[in-house]
Amino acid sequence: MPIIETLEATLKPWADFYGHNKMVAAAVEFVHVGSLLVGGGFAVASDRAALRALKAPLESQKFVLKEFTTVHRPVLIALTLMVISGLLMLASDIGTFLVSPVYWTKMTLVTLLLANGYFIKRADEKLNADPSPGNRAWKQFKFSSIASITLWLCTTLAGVILLNS
Repeated sequence: MPIIETLEATLKPWADFYGHNKMVAAAVEFVHVGSLLVGGGFAVASDRAALRALKAPLESQKFVLKEFTTVHRPVLIALTLMVISGLLMLASDIGTFLVSPVYWTKMTLVTLLLANGYFIKRADEKLNADPSPGNRAWKQFKFSSIASITLWLCTTLAGVILLNS
C-alpha cells in the first residue's frame, strides 16, 4: 500500500469525525485563522514599528527594541497553535493536501517565516546589547522586518488559495 493510502486509512477515523462534525471543523479552522490573526498581527505591527524606529532617535529605538522583545512569546504561541490546527486540517484530507503544490508552497513559506523569526530574534538580541547606530545588526533587523511582513502576507495568501483550490 503506498504511503498516502496508508496515511489516509490510518487517519480515516479523524477525517470522518472532522468531515461530519461542523462544530469541530469550525473550531479547528477558527484556531488556525485566529492564531494567524493574533500572531501575524503582533508580528506585522511590531515589524512596522521597528521599520519606523530605524529613522528615530536612539531613545525611541531602545524603546521599540524593548517592546519588540516582548512580542516573540505571543507570536510563538500563535505559531504553535497554527501548526497544531494545521496538522489537524491536514489529517482531515491528507490525500488532497500532500499532492497539492499550493500546500507545499505554503509549508515552504511557513518554514521561511520560522527561519526569519530566528534571525530577527538574533538581531534583536544583538541590538538590545548594543543599540548604537554603527551596529551592523540594524541592517539585519531591517531586512528581517521587511521579510517578516512579506512572509506573513504570502503565507496568508497561500492559505486562501489552498482553501479555494
